[in-house]
Amino acid sequence: MPTTTTAAVVESAGAAFALSEVVLDDLRPDEVRVRVTAAGVCHTDLGVAAGHLPFPLPGVLGHEGAGIVEEVGSGVTSVAVGDQVLLSYTSCGRCANCRAGHPAYCDTWLPSNLIGGERADGTSPISRDGVPLGGHFFGQSSFAHHAVVDERSLVKVPADAPLDLLAPLGCGIMTGAGAVWNVLAPRPGATLLVTGAGAVGLSAVMAARLTPATRIIAADRVPRRLALAAELGATDTIDTTRQDLGEAVAALTSGRGADGVVETTGNAGVLGTAVSSLAARGTAVIVGAPAFGTQVPVDVNFMLPGRQVVGLTMGDAETQSLIPALVGLITAGRLPIDRLVTHYKFEEIGQAVDDVLAGVTIKPVLRLT
Repeated sequence: MPTTTTAAVVESAGAAFALSEVVLDDLRPDEVRVRVTAAGVCHTDLGVAAGHLPFPLPGVLGHEGAGIVEEVGSGVTSVAVGDQVLLSYTSCGRCANCRAGHPAYCDTWLPSNLIGGERADGTSPISRDGVPLGGHFFGQSSFAHHAVVDERSLVKVPADAPLDLLAPLGCGIMTGAGAVWNVLAPRPGATLLVTGAGAVGLSAVMAARLTPATRIIAADRVPRRLALAAELGATDTIDTTRQDLGEAVAALTSGRGADGVVETTGNAGVLGTAVSSLAARGTAVIVGAPAFGTQVPVDVNFMLPGRQVVGLTMGDAETQSLIPALVGLITAGRLPIDRLVTHYKFEEIGQAVDDVLAGVTIKPVLRLT
């Protein structure tokens, strides 16, 4: 039977999130209905709500959900009613990249997660007054008390896992950690530079602390975020309102440069400087997403000594492997993401958005229970 629930709906580009009663469709065989208990707020949600990406509106966003399974489709085998789950992105499971263990680069990634607003069969799992809404965001649309979720978006976690802390693992935390562990894989003695000390950047700092890298440099414009970065594992910080980024990295590395860079700001100028700060055989990972069409000039001769620039989606994470590992590190106290999280009631979603845009909050998490 269809389920009536309350969701935060974005009516049009630039509009605020407004709570509204919606109806969830019957489950397809590969879907699960989840009672959402917590959901992280990510800059991707805000970018889509602002109209920066062609997601169909009115619609329901949210892609860092967590909750409890209430019903499973006839073909679902990985979870059962009553299981606690974290929600992440979806993928087809059949294309070459999915089969190779890189579902974040699935052939269907963009329409299935970010811009489609509907299932592969062209239907939306969410409607209001009989009219379909944009849904299926990252296979979940979890800014709602209930969500119809693709089985491939689900990761089962222990029954005692703190869902209101772990919700952000599905995107931001996983992306920062994956940039370090899955792409840079620092060798002993390596120097890493993280530009931007938001949720993704600070997750990269914490992940780097668990590697053999011996110098971890965090750069940002906000002193209190740099102070937090130092507490979480950065050995050096650069306040870019007071220091030139390139000059500061050169001074810290005796002119050699950084072995790895995680660029999270989405600022083309910062990215250009970060790339020019690479050591020979160094790699810069692009995480922050500027506007479509943004270009950054690169001196080809500078790149010839083995320097690389790599784009990244969702930490290149295979979620069934990485998310449980992150859960284990967090519950053991080795990845203190609680230092990033501020909780809000679901009806305070507007305040959460304002606070993250103002830089007051690093990672807002909505509590829906």
